[in-house]
Amino acid sequence: MYEDILQYAIDYGLSQGASYVEARYHKNTGSNIVVRNGAVVDAGISSKEGVGIRVIYEGALAFSSTTDLTRKGVRRAVDKAISLARSSKPLIKEPHALSEERVGRAKYDVVIKEKFEDVPLEDKIKVMVALWKDLPKLLKETKLVSLFEAYVESIEEKTLITSDGAHIVSRVPRVFFEASIVISHPQKGTLQRLIELGGSGGYEVFRTWNVEDVLSGEVRNIEPVLVRGVEPPKEPVDVVVGSEVVGLIVHESAGHPMEADRIWGREAAQAGESYVKPEMIGRERIGNENATVIDDPTIPGSYGFYLYDDEGVPARPRYIYYKGLINEPLHNRWSAAVFNTRSNAAARAMDFTSEPLVRMANTYLEPGDCTFEELIEDIELGVYVKSYMEWNIDDIRWGQRYVGLESYVIRKGELAEPVLYPALEFTTKSFYSSIVAKGKELRFYTGTCGKGEPAQGVPVWFGGPDVRLSKMRVGVAPR
Repeated sequence: MYEDILQYAIDYGLSQGASYVEARYHKNTGSNIVVRNGAVVDAGISSKEGVGIRVIYEGALAFSSTTDLTRKGVRRAVDKAISLARSSKPLIKEPHALSEERVGRAKYDVVIKEKFEDVPLEDKIKVMVALWKDLPKLLKETKLVSLFEAYVESIEEKTLITSDGAHIVSRVPRVFFEASIVISHPQKGTLQRLIELGGSGGYEVFRTWNVEDVLSGEVRNIEPVLVRGVEPPKEPVDVVVGSEVVGLIVHESAGHPMEADRIWGREAAQAGESYVKPEMIGRERIGNENATVIDDPTIPGSYGFYLYDDEGVPARPRYIYYKGLINEPLHNRWSAAVFNTRSNAAARAMDFTSEPLVRMANTYLEPGDCTFEELIEDIELGVYVKSYMEWNIDDIRWGQRYVGLESYVIRKGELAEPVLYPALEFTTKSFYSSIVAKGKELRFYTGTCGKGEPAQGVPVWFGGPDVRLSKMRVGVAPR
């Protein structure tokens, strides 16, 4: 894992006057299969490895990277980082610093029960091709016009050494599956459903998903929505939001606006701004006591799993919102120093060419104690939005809109006819202030979160329980 090369980079950088040096060997290997309408359109392997170097030189923070895994190569990378720091120094208003942390010295691996290479490529393809043959048989009134599938397996290996004592070696395998389903009706139009599954581990993780059953259930459920879906009630009603929609909401309206670099303004020209101002942290409320949002990288088997971040800080759960209070932003060591606090291990880099940015891992709304039946039992008239078809949110993560996919009228405590294109619009504060009850079952969903310039995509989970909201007006999205 090139530990001698990394240590050389540290020693050389310090000898050249840097006050801090960070060297990270980062290797990403993987393979993928893409199937469209039962035909394999792509299958390949990939490998990307190198070293990322970050230095603080005379108060300026700079980053460089190299694929040359020799002393000469990392020496050039260190020289480049110092040169960039020196040239940017006149532009810096305040000297850069990193928070003082008790960084780790550890090695960890995610255990693989079934190695990817032990399963023949033909068997993996067979599972995906069979879906195109089997799913149309389940449709009675519509036609399956498109089925796009992607399967990705990857292994991320890292060794991190810093001049202030961090030494972390890690190996995290991940598996990902995506399916995009489009069904069509000659009079009613089309519906599209996107499904993404991801986790850390070996091929055994993929087996636990039972993708045949997952996709079969989705096809059966969305056909009645397209064919017999009605408009939602026009008057304000109680709304039950499914865990999938809740997970997306907390990712977008809690996780992103509580990234400390976004609060500070560093991300304004790249990924957007935040409604949160530094003076609001720990003082202002964004919701009621049901609004606790947690981001936890340490969840075993999760897609966003890690035990130490890319600055060597031990990971832990972060309580972003706590019982309605704007509580704890996500920090790396740079933002923690700016805010005069401690890092909570939110530094993540996509690969060796990327600097560690403030990122989410696995973000979710804390569950409650209700069964689904208890959530809806006393609703005379309402709407249940189980999954979403499209969404958008404004630049500061305040105003947002979600269009439901699988949705139903709730009538006298029971699910009734399906609802077509229900649209929920609210502000961040109105959503977290309107939660009156939460389900007890916590479910997670998979995504790849984008941020930065150049853009970085990192694996994440988002989730929560089913949630009941007090009286809301449900609109209808244009067909």
